Amino acid sequence: MKPAQHTPVARALRLSLHALLVGLLCLVVVRALTGDAPRPAAVVTAAVVMGAVYALGAARPSVGQAQPTAALWLAALGATWLALLALSPDGLWLAFPLYFLQLHLLPLRWGLPAVAATAAAAIASFLLHGAEVTPGSFIGPLLGGAVAVAVVLGYEALYRESERRRELIDELIATRAELAAAERTAGTLAERERLAREIHDTLAQGLSSIQLLLRAAQRALPSGSPAAAHIEQARTAAQDNLAEARRFVRALTPPDLAHDSLAGALRRLCESSTTPRVRCTVSGTPTELPTPYEVALLRVAQSALANTVRHAEAERAEITLTFMDSSVTLDVVDDGRGFDPFDPGAERVPRVAEGGFGLPAMRSRAESLGGTFTVESAAGQGTAVAMSLPLPARPARPQEHSA
Repeated sequence: MKPAQHTPVARALRLSLHALLVGLLCLVVVRALTGDAPRPAAVVTAAVVMGAVYALGAARPSVGQAQPTAALWLAALGATWLALLALSPDGLWLAFPLYFLQLHLLPLRWGLPAVAATAAAAIASFLLHGAEVTPGSFIGPLLGGAVAVAVVLGYEALYRESERRRELIDELIATRAELAAAERTAGTLAERERLAREIHDTLAQGLSSIQLLLRAAQRALPSGSPAAAHIEQARTAAQDNLAEARRFVRALTPPDLAHDSLAGALRRLCESSTTPRVRCTVSGTPTELPTPYEVALLRVAQSALANTVRHAEAERAEITLTFMDSSVTLDVVDDGRGFDPFDPGAERVPRVAEGGFGLPAMRSRAESLGGTFTVESAAGQGTAVAMSLPLPARPARPQEHSA
């Protein structure tokens, strides 16, 4: 069954078809009443019955929606047309709208035989009514059927092309909206990460150093002196502001790290993947990392795993977070098909991966924090991505001075 088409052009064509068939029926009736037809009453009755059958089917939506209903209606309409054709040679003209109905409502494998049978019946009507047989009596119905087939097939081709263009436009609009939303989200996350990094690396570190220096100065002064009391107030204010700065940093942390540690966020990332199976391992003694470090490690893990899911065709993968004395390392390894990391056109190397981090961006993120980023892979041997960041030096405690 062909899908119902509700475009303005289709509606206009249906109305034109209705008008054509009704007009031809009226012409048959007029010629029967004004001409010398042998049985005018029977011709008028057959024309009225055919018009009623046509109106009944045209008014029922199920005719255009259900193939069995359409076939039954066309069979009834064809039977009334054959009766009219047997009574009057003028019924031949109704073959042309019947062509369009058969091609529109029936699949092509049924529509074409129906058109051929209708053309054969029209040609046979010449012999039935004793009309003079000429080449035109054969060519006319056949040519009309060929024109109907060409028009219907051409319209359906144009309709399919129009639908493909409409779907493409809809996809482009949806993609543009998704891209705009992704850019806004990426911009928001990037700004939050930048603010968290700036607050942690400048304000929070400065307040921490001030607090340590004030504590050392307080110990160097006699207990109970006015200066010591002022220093205690300053140290308390610095401590309160440091706590407030840390709260700001936590509030600006990405959602994956807002309520859990980096190791927990990586475990959730592994659990969210079903193909391939991903295992998460944490080795060494976990230490508290600056927010920019945690964000960088999480983003690289997300991006590398996204590349594995999309391109590697791997069965297993493993994410390993290793804490060492002076550095922290993230390794993402899969058993996929691998690629040539030195080939800039390699299919496995995406320019942009999930979250906006392709291999160059991952390397840039590692280098911005003073770390290194390496990729090891070969065709059929899987891929290993490693990111290593040096642990920041802890602030040195000021030397205490005796009074």
